[in-house]
Amino acid sequence: MGSFSHISVFTLSLFCCSFLIQAQQPYVGPKTTDCTNPDTSDSVLGYTCNGLNRSCQAYLVFRSQPSYNTVTSISNLLSSDPSQIAEINEVSVTTSFETNHLVIVPVNCSCSGDYYQVNTTYTVQSGDGYFLIANDTFQALSTCQAIQNQQPDIRSENLTIGSRITVPLRCACPTRNQIDVGINYLVSYPIAQGDSVSGISEMFGADTERTFEANQLNDSNIVFFTTLLVPLKDPPSNIAVPSPPPPPPPPSPNSPPSGSSNKTWIYILVGVLGGGALILVVCTVIFCVFFRKSKKKPDLIMTSVSSKAAEKPLKKKLEDESQDFLDSMSHIAQSLNLKVYKFEELQLATDNFSPSCQIKGSVYRGVIQGDFAAIKKVNGDVSKEIELLNKVNHSNLIRLSGLCFHDGHWYLVYEYAANGALSDWIFHNNNSGKYLSWKQRIQIALDVATGLNYLHCFSNPPHVHKDLKSSNVLLDVDFRAKISNFALSRSTEGREGQFALTRHIVGTKGYMAPEYLENGLVSTKLDVYGFGVLLLEVITGKEAAAFCGEEYMNLSDILSNVLHEKDGQEGLKQLIDPSMLENYPSELAIVVVTLINSCLKKNPTARPDMDEIVKSLSRMLTASSTWDSSSNMSGSQTSTGNY
Repeated sequence: MGSFSHISVFTLSLFCCSFLIQAQQPYVGPKTTDCTNPDTSDSVLGYTCNGLNRSCQAYLVFRSQPSYNTVTSISNLLSSDPSQIAEINEVSVTTSFETNHLVIVPVNCSCSGDYYQVNTTYTVQSGDGYFLIANDTFQALSTCQAIQNQQPDIRSENLTIGSRITVPLRCACPTRNQIDVGINYLVSYPIAQGDSVSGISEMFGADTERTFEANQLNDSNIVFFTTLLVPLKDPPSNIAVPSPPPPPPPPSPNSPPSGSSNKTWIYILVGVLGGGALILVVCTVIFCVFFRKSKKKPDLIMTSVSSKAAEKPLKKKLEDESQDFLDSMSHIAQSLNLKVYKFEELQLATDNFSPSCQIKGSVYRGVIQGDFAAIKKVNGDVSKEIELLNKVNHSNLIRLSGLCFHDGHWYLVYEYAANGALSDWIFHNNNSGKYLSWKQRIQIALDVATGLNYLHCFSNPPHVHKDLKSSNVLLDVDFRAKISNFALSRSTEGREGQFALTRHIVGTKGYMAPEYLENGLVSTKLDVYGFGVLLLEVITGKEAAAFCGEEYMNLSDILSNVLHEKDGQEGLKQLIDPSMLENYPSELAIVVVTLINSCLKKNPTARPDMDEIVKSLSRMLTASSTWDSSSNMSGSQTSTGNY
């Protein structure tokens, strides 16, 4: 019996070892977007060293980008031989690729500890963090966890510009099981928007079933910022890997045609009004470029022709071309329910933009056909804001009603918010005599949350506001909130719950989420964090900076300390001025602080969705009805918010 037991154990051990040798690699999934997650199971640190050989020829796929669009620059970034890159892609070593061209990169993949990888080095640049390096620069051919694992003593926020770090690239060698069925090579492919397992397999001429097996996938659910292993019998060829179109970005202007084709493009675009907002964006750029060029022409003509006779035909031509554009723009705007105003109409509405009509900055109060309107003078590109505001229709988002272009400037006409910016009402020390009751504050918070939820879930595609703050929330005559200033808003560029990256970090200090500041990570959870800061200010009457001190402590840590106080009332007194707190229902105030704390979690995946927040605030508003103060508020009818 004992002998049989030993034989059984030996057989079981042999079977387990055999299974490990033949096992495929597990697909890592969205775990790579959570850099602080201590769970490094699956393949988050790399593909397991379980192949028949400890080293092999493998291949990476890299999408050429402006910084890395030559054979040499890509070979340096990925530690590959430039001659091999040139040969397999059938180009010369001096070739420059078009942006987003799929470049095959041969690498020598080998075991390093428990994982297959190709080590390369990278020089840290301004704004870099492990997440941005892994998913932006290296396009998910590495993970933030794997890079951190190579530099265990250097945290992402402590990276020094100019320092060199090791980046492990994801590769793998075929298992015995794969080699037995003729699989000799594995390609690490970074997944892009619109990709599917079958589509990727077809791109390489691979068997889709083998691709599912190679990644231990039971379904076709694959996401951004991850790699898919593509099993091949033969090395990939440049012909078999065509350049797919780049992931569709938020609608943006195309490069304008030159010369006499300007008008043609306008008419073509007008003919396809199904493109709606995109057409307006293109026309905006065409006109701006044309306008600049046209302003240069008189100088050229007047240097060779001194008489004014030459100037008249040119001026007439310019007026005709400009009128053609404005007629086209008017047609487009009307199809989008926007009115194109003449500049003289706006001058009349604002008493020639008199200081007495100035609301704040470049925003003026005007009277158009007997109704108040807010008129904002804007320099630069307004296409994204116009495009978004014409897609959305919600009572908690400021409404754009018309526009005007004059002398190189855009003028946007919005609905008028009679009670101005929320920032004028909530801060305890504003000395303005303006005051909001508890119920009004909860109602305003619910309005903002509802507007954001509409942007996140019901606009197509979903959008992130990116600059939510109290001065960008306006109050109408009934003190209902409307979110304004969509200049920084952008599409999430993917399916719900996914993330986008940017190196252009812009926003308001104190409202920007940690993952955005550190790694340029953009998702709807960015707005959730900003909402948490806004709600904190609404409830406490203090600016968020007042809680952070000079060291800018994490707000969630501060609130956690308050929530863990033995006496909830004492904790609230640390946050809220006693003169305000005496008019608050303390039990509900604690619930609101708890909600705020959940919105301010450092890990974006730990924050609630706006839909959950809307439901919570709806319940709070119902419970707050009996606490509503009956005092009347007096305030100026002059708006001081940001449209």
